[in-house]
Amino acid sequence: MASTFYGNSATFTSTLRDRLVARIDAARADYAKWRVYRRTMNELAALSNRDLADLGLSRSMIHSVAYEAAYGK
Repeated sequence: MASTFYGNSATFTSTLRDRLVARIDAARADYAKWRVYRRTMNELAALSNRDLADLGLSRSMIHSVAYEAAYGK
């Protein structure tokens, strides 16, 4: 398939670069959220049942609490 560009090809290059930068930024943000999720999961899982009860949590709530901490949903 052949492509034809009308006008300035620099505009195409800059938009391509902008899209690439946006995807990289989105990937970094997603990775940071995942790290918060994993860190929260690990820290809560390391607590004893008694410590979790002091926080008002049960072991079955760890996943949902960590997910909410990372993704806010």
